Amino acid sequence: MTIMAPIVLFIVLIAAWWATTAFTGIESWRLPSPLDTWNRGVAMTMNTSMWRMAALTALEALAGSLVGACVALPLAYLVYRSPLVSAAVEPFLGATQALPAIALAPLLVLWIGYGLWSITALCALIVFFPILVSTVVGLRHLDIEVLEAAELDGASGWRMAFGVELPLAAPSILGGLRNGFTLSVTGAVVGEMVMGGKGLGQVLVQARSNVDTAGMFVAIILLCLMATAVYIFVYRLECTSKYTISE
Repeated sequence: MTIMAPIVLFIVLIAAWWATTAFTGIESWRLPSPLDTWNRGVAMTMNTSMWRMAALTALEALAGSLVGACVALPLAYLVYRSPLVSAAVEPFLGATQALPAIALAPLLVLWIGYGLWSITALCALIVFFPILVSTVVGLRHLDIEVLEAAELDGASGWRMAFGVELPLAAPSILGGLRNGFTLSVTGAVVGEMVMGGKGLGQVLVQARSNVDTAGMFVAIILLCLMATAVYIFVYRLECTSKYTISE
């Protein structure tokens, strides 16, 4: 029943989309029908350059997620372990989210230039906060009795971190990574549209210029599929880690 729920919802959404285009008289350039979008998608995906663009966007999002995680995870552990670092860093975390990502794009272009690296940096900045916060929350909610028992067994330092604390906090860490990658896809598209990338963001820009609404729908659907695939993959890892910890 659980497996069928998303399938049923998908069918309902497609039916509602079709009914809207079939019975409201809305122009196709405003809202293309599912069939028009399908036909446009087939035509676009027959072109190998479309897949290269999708792969580039995925690469930018993945690279940004990895860079953001490599900075956020060690900092999160320092915030958890050190009251001094926590007091120094946490007041500024909210300020980092007050700046819209698109406002940072011109600065990144000046500092790094156009292309892959500036877009990767933008993605990293976007995913940094959710990964850090999820990790800190997960570490701060560990069972104190388990940690005390590990200390009595001689665990400390790196052994405590990698043998006890991080494995126990893995569901929260993976949850942050899951949300972070989803956001990084958004960051990659915004970066491509603002900083001159050559991925699906440029497909959206070109389709908008050509009033190709069906083409825009195809690009958006590909982005949704990309984010959903990774979201489900990391979610499965998260569920596995929860099951392993409960055992």
